[in-house]
Amino acid sequence: MKHGKKYVDSAKLIDSQGLYEVSEALDLAVKTGKAKFDETVEVHVKLGVDGRHADQQVRGAIVLPHGTGKQVRVLVFAKGDKATAATEAGAEFVGDDDMIAKINGGWMDFDVVIASPDMMGVVGRLGKVLGPRGLMPNPKAGTVTPDVAKAVAEAKAGKIEYRLDKTNIIHCPIGKVSFGVEKLQENFEALLSAIVRAKPAAAKGQYIRSCTVASTMGPGVKINPNKIG
Repeated sequence: MKHGKKYVDSAKLIDSQGLYEVSEALDLAVKTGKAKFDETVEVHVKLGVDGRHADQQVRGAIVLPHGTGKQVRVLVFAKGDKATAATEAGAEFVGDDDMIAKINGGWMDFDVVIASPDMMGVVGRLGKVLGPRGLMPNPKAGTVTPDVAKAVAEAKAGKIEYRLDKTNIIHCPIGKVSFGVEKLQENFEALLSAIVRAKPAAAKGQYIRSCTVASTMGPGVKINPNKIG
């Protein structure tokens, strides 16, 4: 894969075989975020589990201390008082069958989906659409809840969901380059602490196999996994 000049110049700052301390890695991620827009800094954590087994799944959610820096558009499936509460909490879109029809028609202009428990029978029909995009409401992530107003407020405050992909890697944003190293590190430590706490009892051997941070357009910076958790 051919990279642009900015990427090549940024890569020269990083020892591709080296393992960095967290603060050093984040400092490099900030320095290599040279795009004209405020790049997102992401963490990629490979775990020593096998997500194909139910007892080795790692999934949860956390409100980052400094948020993600992203404007989150929230869709809530709810009726009656819960729908009113969701709207008052700041949800951009609130509805039930009307929203099902819009999504089935190709509409996807939202970032988070929240549902009250009584709506899951309806929302379940969207599993094939929302599931592959990681948007399906889930009780473990706090996005299926009777307190939809609280869930909306948390989403707006920077709550993120972490979950394994098919290769047993968790990918999560921890903020913007403009946050600076200190805020990014606090968000990083909050996320990694949550992932460590979520370690399945069935997991054997080294839990955190590798950890990399990178800005949207920048090269990856490897963190020493032995210094985490």
